[in-house]
Amino acid sequence: MAVLIVRKTEGLKGTVEAPPSKAYTHRAVIAASLSDGESRIRRPLFCEDTLATIEACKMLGARIDVDDDEKALRVIGAPKPATPPDVINCRNSGSTIRFVTPICALAEGISILTGGESLRRRPMGPLLKALRSLGVQCYSARRDGYPPVIVFGGGIRGGDASIRGDVSSQFISGLIFATPKAERETRITLTSPLESKPYVEMTINIVRRHGVEVSVQEDYRHLMVPPKQEYKPSDHMIEGDYSSASFILAAAAITDSKVRVENLPAETLQGDRLIVDILRRMNVRVNVGENYVEVMGVKGTLEAITVDLRDNPDLVPVCAALAASARGRTVIKGVRRLRFKESDRLVSISSEMAKLGARVKVEDDKLEVVGGELRGAEIDPRNDHRIAMACAVAALRAEGETRILGIECINKSYPNFVRDMQLLGGDLSERQLHR
Repeated sequence: MAVLIVRKTEGLKGTVEAPPSKAYTHRAVIAASLSDGESRIRRPLFCEDTLATIEACKMLGARIDVDDDEKALRVIGAPKPATPPDVINCRNSGSTIRFVTPICALAEGISILTGGESLRRRPMGPLLKALRSLGVQCYSARRDGYPPVIVFGGGIRGGDASIRGDVSSQFISGLIFATPKAERETRITLTSPLESKPYVEMTINIVRRHGVEVSVQEDYRHLMVPPKQEYKPSDHMIEGDYSSASFILAAAAITDSKVRVENLPAETLQGDRLIVDILRRMNVRVNVGENYVEVMGVKGTLEAITVDLRDNPDLVPVCAALAASARGRTVIKGVRRLRFKESDRLVSISSEMAKLGARVKVEDDKLEVVGGELRGAEIDPRNDHRIAMACAVAALRAEGETRILGIECINKSYPNFVRDMQLLGGDLSERQLHR
């Protein structure tokens, strides 16, 4: 087990490049793997989650090679997915299992999908129910609505499916990827308002780039997908990831520093660009260029705010870290779904931020954080990458030494987080813990 040691840091300075977007990489790989021909994906993110998607698509018949010279993936798709030769290991990637499960229905044979311990605690029931209504035989192996999942192939009939919009937008994205190849038109009805809408918008944008038609009605209450469509090859340049970059931007704000993060486009479908507005509301000076975001320090004091993050759940941990150093009570709304992430993030945030000295309260769909004088502590992020990075950011203001256990969990999304923080002057170091 690796331990990250974080000590109080007075100031950061410099420029780093945002890692490529994890969400965009997943989606580009899936769409390219379903296309009839060759697509190139430039500047993809290589992390545990995206590697799980790449390996899953290979098992379904796509040919995917890495071009190191161009920092690109060369994908030759499999318009008719093959029966996987082995169990598909989705590691701990919720995106992978929820995007690939519907695609397995397009193969002829039986597919089994599973993953790591945290993935096997993430719900699949609503997606499996929707697929069954579209004519797919699919089951939770333990009949409890959680992975492992068994999918009997043979195609998707199409027709009508209903699914909640407030459990996981990944379910809707998974249906959008597979149902264009259904025998009949597919009509998807959301029985509750869609949360994390920007991620579904990104999925639709990407499949349209591959020549697939999806129509949206009544502000995402209904989706209509014509049948028997073919994905066409398309090239992608993966933009920087606002979700991951938010930790660097927050670290700069907490330490009242001047830091630039490049490869963050001003025009983007990424909902987590909202971090810029959040920082500004908290009294942080932020300069946005065509392809960068720069934190220029704090105007006086970092101030508490009230913010609704039901469309931006990945920003909740980093906003809690900001709130731990802010003056006053920060209220974060729309957090209920965080109980179903890599960990129960509401429990993780409240317990670990409290160790550092923040006062944290969870009420149903709301998280309240009152900032204060922070102190070093031993943090257990529960193998959750965003909790680990959020606590590392908060610890930059803590007196003494903070030890974050199992820091290798950051490889799930941002393998270079520690390196980038060190480049900016953060007092972070890794050690191996032998028990």
